[in-house]
Amino acid sequence: MFPAAREMSNVLSEEKRQQILALGRLGWALRRIEAATGVRRETASAYLKAAGIAMRAPRGRRVPKPASPEAVLTDFCREKSTEAEAKAASPVEALTDSNGAGGRGPTRAPAVSRCEPYREVIEFGLGIGRNAVAIWQSLVDEHGYAGSYSSVQRFVQKVSGVSRPEARAVIVTSPGEEAQVDYGTGPMVRDASGKYRRTRLFVMTLGYSRKSVRLLVFRSSARVWAELHETAFRRLGGALRVVVLDNLKEGVLLPDVYDASVNPLYRDVLAHYGAVALPCRVRDPDRKGKVEAGVGHAKKTPLKGLRFESLDDAQAHLDRWEERWADTRIHGTTKRQVSEMFAEEKPALLPLPAEPFRYYQYGTRTVRLDGCVEVDGAYYAAPPGFIGLTVAVQWDGQRVRVLDPKTSLLLREHLAERRGCHRITPEDRPRHTAPGMDQLLLRAERAGAYVGRLCALIHEREPEVGKRRIQGVLALGRKYGALGVNDACGAALELGLPTYRFVRRYLERRPSTPISLRQVDPLIRQLTQYRDLIDRISQEENRDEPS
Repeated sequence: MFPAAREMSNVLSEEKRQQILALGRLGWALRRIEAATGVRRETASAYLKAAGIAMRAPRGRRVPKPASPEAVLTDFCREKSTEAEAKAASPVEALTDSNGAGGRGPTRAPAVSRCEPYREVIEFGLGIGRNAVAIWQSLVDEHGYAGSYSSVQRFVQKVSGVSRPEARAVIVTSPGEEAQVDYGTGPMVRDASGKYRRTRLFVMTLGYSRKSVRLLVFRSSARVWAELHETAFRRLGGALRVVVLDNLKEGVLLPDVYDASVNPLYRDVLAHYGAVALPCRVRDPDRKGKVEAGVGHAKKTPLKGLRFESLDDAQAHLDRWEERWADTRIHGTTKRQVSEMFAEEKPALLPLPAEPFRYYQYGTRTVRLDGCVEVDGAYYAAPPGFIGLTVAVQWDGQRVRVLDPKTSLLLREHLAERRGCHRITPEDRPRHTAPGMDQLLLRAERAGAYVGRLCALIHEREPEVGKRRIQGVLALGRKYGALGVNDACGAALELGLPTYRFVRRYLERRPSTPISLRQVDPLIRQLTQYRDLIDRISQEENRDEPS
């Protein structure tokens, strides 16, 4: 037993004594110790003197705070362990509290929070913007705190003076029905240039289980936004039927609560996984309050005030926190563990497709005078009638698609071509475009068997100038008829003179066949019918004349 403590009349509990000693080591003044513990200054001073702890002078300056709160608590924990060993070796007897000459009777000291010894750490955490959850997790992991989160929450509210947040409406969804997505501000991470750069935090939260997937990226674009959804679906092991988002440009081109214009790449990626986008009203974040809370939770708890040397390190830190704390927590609304509820929701997720989505680029192009649009230096035909109009275009390394800008219907699809080359389907060629050799030979085969054989021989013998001669043979059909040209080509083949000149001269010198009129035809009426018609008209005219 301490010598100075024997003179005290009232007995303090061991827990109260330890509190006084801990506050004294933190440099608290006697008045502040009395206000916090309810123990008179004289009694607290006796305990501190007996333990050999220096006290502040009555009118002196306040003892400066240590450089690091973590270092202070580490020293405190070490000293507390030493005192516990000394107590086990030599138990301390009860101490008394002196009331003085005209003192008051013994009073019951109010309960002191178990967080009081960690005030410096808690105040430091609040100073850098961390919330009660982050502070509690830090105390458990780094300082061996054994108290509950509720104690830390009450102590934080007492220190900061922040009132409890108001209750918010909860949107109830079925398992596998809905996910909410949003962007937030991520931590500072060193990029390839060696400078620290602010990252973006992507969060997808499931509406039923509150399971979240959090991913970090340096930059955002329409493709990055779509790829983050695909990565989140792969991590979850399935897709959701509805994805609720706000009206950021990566996902929504034209906000409209009734008929929003969704980014085509984002829409196609969701359709590949069986999901649809459901944009919120403009300036209405409460519709996706679950993911808003998930973003704020990550910003203030595992990432606040931290810097990382690489994006992989930051993502690994976030994943460990997700598994250790976020998935194992008891959610405040459902009163159940998040991982347990996700185990129930996972069977209801849509199955993942066998292959990932094949990404493409998209944009708008104006149809040129040649009826084509230019994509990566190559030219692709649009349907007739679109010259001067703007069309939507999608392309990747294999195909180019021309779409209607209003309805997004597919107008034309072409294989990718080299730079400077054209892709034009036969039906899209202008009327005055010279046909190719394949088209001429096909027309010759349709004109007649002999015409096709003759034109094929001309092309074989004269590949350079044969195209003009074949066009001449086909042009003779407009003057002499298809049958006459086919007979002339047969004669040329029989005589061994398969040339355009022979066929033309043969037709010019061949006597023309007179055209004979048919005497009986359904369109030609009998002469007796015309006679009867004339007689009937004459009789009617005679009756009409005055007598």
